[in-house]
Amino acid sequence: MIQPTATGRQVQLMITCLCDAFYADVAKAVYAVLDHAGCSIDVPEGQTCCGQPAFNAGDWDSARKVMRHTQKVFKGDRPIVLGSGSCAAMLRHGSELAFEDQKDQEAFEKLGKRTWELTEFLVHGLGMETWGGKFPARIALHKSCHTRNTRVYESAVKLLSSIEGLELVKVDELEQCCGFGGTFCVSFPHVSTEMGNLKVQHLTENNPDVVATLDMACMMHFGGLMDRKGMSFRRMHVAQILAEALNITPA
Repeated sequence: MIQPTATGRQVQLMITCLCDAFYADVAKAVYAVLDHAGCSIDVPEGQTCCGQPAFNAGDWDSARKVMRHTQKVFKGDRPIVLGSGSCAAMLRHGSELAFEDQKDQEAFEKLGKRTWELTEFLVHGLGMETWGGKFPARIALHKSCHTRNTRVYESAVKLLSSIEGLELVKVDELEQCCGFGGTFCVSFPHVSTEMGNLKVQHLTENNPDVVATLDMACMMHFGGLMDRKGMSFRRMHVAQILAEALNITPA
């Protein structure tokens, strides 16, 4: 997988389609965290999707169209920051697979090297070792399978562990997928549901105060299962925890 190298506090923020449609509060928290970190943030108009739904469904022609649009919208050489590990992985890994033409591959390799997940950017792009603040709660942090072979989860753990009063609780079978998988949950709903129920069991069995994630696609899936079960655990994106710890009010 391509590892990002672009650094600097002049950044482009990709909202992601799920945050745009369902989780505007998470997008605002990501913006607030970047602003607190001293970044100058551009939110390009015309952005849509990373192309992952079509890519995962095998419709690579459509995925390429979406990815080319993303490449056009996020032009330049500034870091592209996302509050989603799976979308970042799509631009960094899916772009390697989706194109066969060498010029396209080179162009999307360049795009991939500019693409960061939020916490990974804070730690490895800006060199932040701690976050600070207070958040007195026990947190069960979900590890998205799309973030494997990246530094995303470890970056989040580093920042969360530096917050006063915050305790990360053990989550069994941490590497196990939540069962969402984009269109997988539509094509194989029964398998997806059973995988999600197992993930919910592991996330909640140690009675955390908050179930946290770095990817709202995962949260939408297992969060819906939690709602069906009547579970009242608070659910948050890591950006929301970082913002609340320092009492940063998203705009």
